Amino acid sequence: MSSTKETYFNPSERIGSFIDNGRLEITNILGIGAYGVVYSAKHVLNQHVYAVKCMPKTNIDARQHRLHESEIRLHAQVSGHPNIISLEKVVETSDTLNVALEYCHEGDLFSMITEKGGYLGNDQLIKQVFIQILDAVQFCHFNGIYHRDLKPENILVFDGGRTVKLADFGLATTDCWSRDFGCGSTFYMSPECQGGLNKRVRGYATASNDVWSLGVILINLTCGRNPWKQACLRDETFSVFLRDRDFLKTILPLSDELNEILKDIFTLDPEKRISLDELRERILSCRKFTVSEYDDFTEEEEISSTSHDRLSTSSSATACSWYSMNSELGFSAAPSEFDDYDRCSTSNNSASSLSTLANSQPDLIKCIDHDLEFNLKCDDHLMENQQIQTIYTF
Repeated sequence: MSSTKETYFNPSERIGSFIDNGRLEITNILGIGAYGVVYSAKHVLNQHVYAVKCMPKTNIDARQHRLHESEIRLHAQVSGHPNIISLEKVVETSDTLNVALEYCHEGDLFSMITEKGGYLGNDQLIKQVFIQILDAVQFCHFNGIYHRDLKPENILVFDGGRTVKLADFGLATTDCWSRDFGCGSTFYMSPECQGGLNKRVRGYATASNDVWSLGVILINLTCGRNPWKQACLRDETFSVFLRDRDFLKTILPLSDELNEILKDIFTLDPEKRISLDELRERILSCRKFTVSEYDDFTEEEEISSTSHDRLSTSSSATACSWYSMNSELGFSAAPSEFDDYDRCSTSNNSASSLSTLANSQPDLIKCIDHDLEFNLKCDDHLMENQQIQTIYTF
């Protein structure tokens, strides 16, 4: 997180001020990023609460300006979907641009999995939630938008975890083929997004890269873990998976059905990777995601000498613990241990995730989006005609 100085205004001075012709009152700071501040704001008439991203208009370069513009435009195109966070309104003042977003007070999918254990063993709920994520991604793809940063931190939860909504379009693109390698968070990147395995690739299909990310999220939901640190040859767990396509079933409590689905998701050839349509059909027909004795399985595999013989005793030796894999949130591993593995693309000059800030500091309420803040311009149609719709009353 950057310092307050980098936002070019004092964030606390905005609390109590009004925007949108006096309709929205800024009430609290939710997070601070390199290019702006996220506030909570309350509509003075109906008392609805919004997350408002406030960006200064000055001291921003042309490239960041274009990225901001793209983020708002792409998010606005898909924000009407029931499983995508709504971009409610863009409000411009003399010195800032303010983006009002649907507010979520329950946090993100990461927190629901790691802190509340909301899905383990509940196949029906897992299926319900994953289908919602699939529907959101499929809607984006139908509209020619590819997210490129799918992960639980960018999925917000409602109704106690029964409803989820996709957020953060900072790395989204309309390019179906990209040369922007290393885009997203390493745990969730496909091999081709990292430049390829055995030889350098010229680019990668952004839709197939999203499918790969969904596979990792599916393991997060069903097992509460990541399958590997990074889908590359230097990762021991992934390297063993390349030699034995059923290897994940030996270290995770996967059902045979889920194991087959995952093998089709984690197909190295992007052209042969499972489609979203087929993935949706197979998830709906999957009778069981994990073996029934989940707790016994986990304990056996974590202490088994056989597992340690199969791989080294490093932190990547077995299926990586969700907690240790996300060290930036202060869980079991030292922060320096995984610095190279959990990063977002440096190609966008982005700051640390605001969602990570909100998670790592319990006094901050979860805000949406992370690395990129929003653009300093928005077309007049959106600013004038975007309707404020809040599905959930807080």
